[in-house]
Amino acid sequence: MSTPSTEEMLLIGQIVAVFGVQGQVKVRAITDKPDHLRRHIRTVYVGPSLQPYTLSKVFMHKPGLLIMTLGGVTTREQAEELLKKEVSIREAEASPLEEGEYYIHQLYGLKVFTADGTLVGEVREILETGSNDVLIVSRRGQNDALIPMIRDVVQEIDFDDGRIVITPLEGLLEL
Repeated sequence: MSTPSTEEMLLIGQIVAVFGVQGQVKVRAITDKPDHLRRHIRTVYVGPSLQPYTLSKVFMHKPGLLIMTLGGVTTREQAEELLKKEVSIREAEASPLEEGEYYIHQLYGLKVFTADGTLVGEVREILETGSNDVLIVSRRGQNDALIPMIRDVVQEIDFDDGRIVITPLEGLLEL
């Protein structure tokens, strides 16, 4: 199996600690479907080089914290070498998205328009705040706009046309 490109990958978490003395690692998960990992994922990719590891075992330790056993990592010292590295899977192997769901990375580069068709700008970054995501939208000749990803504001996300339609709240697009 060839090493996948970064475009094929989906980040699922970061190794934050070792667990025990037999090479297990604690992963701060950004996936909300750890069961899918356990049942369907055989290989995870670690670090910027996307080093493949067989996913031997995974379980939820605490909400948002997984314990993973990676093939070939059998000592605490080997696990420590993986600290702070990101863990990814192939996007094609990810759990199917439900209607209306999307991956955060799909929002980058989308054009943002108001409901009357006025171009606001382009999504350059997404802030994950915990309560709702916030789009940072680059605007030509103006400060960036901060657009909350809430139902009252975002009316439509159209990936095929590469656009997001919003109804801005009062004062949202002011300087």
